Amino acid sequence: MKSTITTTLLVIIAIFIYFQYVSKPQVTQTAEMPTSLHPVVEEKMNQLIEQAAGKGISVVITDGFRSAEEQDRLYEKGRSSEGNIVTHARGGESYHNYGLAIDFAIKIPTGDILWDRQYDGNVNGVADWTEVVTIAKELGFEWGGDWINFKDYPHLEMDFGLAIDDLQRGERPSDVALQSEAN
Repeated sequence: MKSTITTTLLVIIAIFIYFQYVSKPQVTQTAEMPTSLHPVVEEKMNQLIEQAAGKGISVVITDGFRSAEEQDRLYEKGRSSEGNIVTHARGGESYHNYGLAIDFAIKIPTGDILWDRQYDGNVNGVADWTEVVTIAKELGFEWGGDWINFKDYPHLEMDFGLAIDDLQRGERPSDVALQSEAN
């Protein structure tokens, strides 16, 4: 009986270790914080802009990489500074801080920037915003409009299978993950 319990505990520990450390081959350890958009995210962002333009939609990237200090300033909006709450993430808690997220809007012919999700500037019966989100998802982005609790409609991100706490611990997408995402 005692050996069965010991064996069971060892199996549980081995499974735990496997899922915690071994089953994440797509990441590599590095403590350096990025200072710009991740190359794959930047490439996919450019493809998004190009593909949307092909449908007669002008996409403007309103935000990309954001430092932790910039993130903290945004977090204070609607709290200790004027404005509406625009984020629930403090510095180091946003994919923007790791170069893995962008925000977008639509630029209309007058030069104005819109966040109107119903606007159909190319007059094809489908809102331009919806068309851009569809393209983004096809390129591998996740959309903040799909989130359950806090809808962030301009937000697009690529997490490469990494949670924020993984990134905070210094994990970064590896070259293997980058190559598979780029293709």
